[in-house]
Amino acid sequence: MSDDREDKLIRGVGLTGATTLNMIDMIGVGPFITMPLIIAAMGGPQAMLGWILGALLVMCDGLVWAELGASMPHSGGPYNYLKEIYGPRKLGRLMSFLFIWQLTFSAPLSVASGALGLSQYSTFIWPSMGSLTKVVVPVIGTVEINSWPIIFMAVGVLAVAVFLLYRRITIIEKFAKFLWVGVAIAIVWVIFAGLTNFDAGKAFDFPEGAFTLGRPFFLGLGSALLISVYDYWGYYNVNFFAGEVKDPEKTIPRAIILSIALVAVIYIVMNISILGVIPWRQFADFAKNEGLRQHMISTLMERLYGTTAGTIATVLIMWTAFASVFSLLLGYSRVPYAAAEDGNYFKIFAKLHEKNRFPYVSLLVMGGFAALFCFFRLADIIAAMVVIRILIQFLAQIVGLLILRSTRPDYPRPFRMWLYPVPAIVALIGFLYVMLMRDGFQTQLIYASVLIVVGLIVYMLRAWKRGEYPFAGVADV
Repeated sequence: MSDDREDKLIRGVGLTGATTLNMIDMIGVGPFITMPLIIAAMGGPQAMLGWILGALLVMCDGLVWAELGASMPHSGGPYNYLKEIYGPRKLGRLMSFLFIWQLTFSAPLSVASGALGLSQYSTFIWPSMGSLTKVVVPVIGTVEINSWPIIFMAVGVLAVAVFLLYRRITIIEKFAKFLWVGVAIAIVWVIFAGLTNFDAGKAFDFPEGAFTLGRPFFLGLGSALLISVYDYWGYYNVNFFAGEVKDPEKTIPRAIILSIALVAVIYIVMNISILGVIPWRQFADFAKNEGLRQHMISTLMERLYGTTAGTIATVLIMWTAFASVFSLLLGYSRVPYAAAEDGNYFKIFAKLHEKNRFPYVSLLVMGGFAALFCFFRLADIIAAMVVIRILIQFLAQIVGLLILRSTRPDYPRPFRMWLYPVPAIVALIGFLYVMLMRDGFQTQLIYASVLIVVGLIVYMLRAWKRGEYPFAGVADV
């Protein structure tokens, strides 16, 4: 694959910057609001299995990203992998288009979840902002949307993030390191508060039958894993802007593995320490109370240190959420650009800022779509985004690595997956489990299927008009 389009970008992100961008992508507001949901899903502190097994699953998948990213270190990440593996002028052209198509919707869903998490956490300081309201939509009927103050704040957060990203990559790396300081302070304080007030009796107060391996256990584990996978996602962010990474063959695998390992330790220690302060049964009650669930850590700090501490904790977590939005928008905005430069997506996305050489159209479109999704419930956004990404992106990519290893054993591989093919198979089975082993998974599958069908129609119309695969006039490669 030609590197010509990489010459238009600036390779200005080193290992520290790449790992930092991955970690602030991963540690958004998610772990601070989803713990009660995981506890409720599994019915006790055995919910920690969700975090532990989730870390194992994403590490296995991370090795897939590491090998492919080192072999094809170009901006766009999976777009390049799918195209190369399945054939640039054959099935790969369709697969890579469908990846970009779904990312145009699922990426803004992910960004919107961070902005909404920030906005909802702020209700600890401003309770009058409200939560959900019901509206009547023609044809669809009555649906729940966020309150207008929450929507306005979330959209404002997105506007600030887009403004800060509207500049050179070398300046953005400095912003990322600055944002990480606030994230680190929030994490260290939460862990310190939990450990210094830790009660093992509370943390390991397992209910009767906690580990009985029946249908309720496995369904609960599936729901817990979906949430933990969502919280871990972001370890692949470096792959999306790989064309702007220094020494990518080494930097990409190291950034992925380091970020997963560090975040896994942070999540597990943080959640065990919190369970040692607040009994898990109260967390289960929190899951039924929208307000308390939205600002769990703020409530914890308020109980331990007073109202001022709760307010400071809220500000720090809002900072953390903003850092995640910033990092997500950076990575995702580079993917449609890569596809458009390659002629396999709408060409307007290929436009670069004349002076600072970044894909400004893609950035603005991603930010705009994310603003639209800020109307919907956070829980619905998370579930839809996870299933869409697993079905259209992750499964195809894992299978693709197995195909590439089998059909092209001499393909350059600066980094080789450890214990191949075990991690790839574990990741494949794990994601299928997350997607299917839950109550109500059919709804998200319908969303993903509709998106695929519409994407296929759009691709076929473009391909027919341009004489591309699967229509006549395309030479085999």
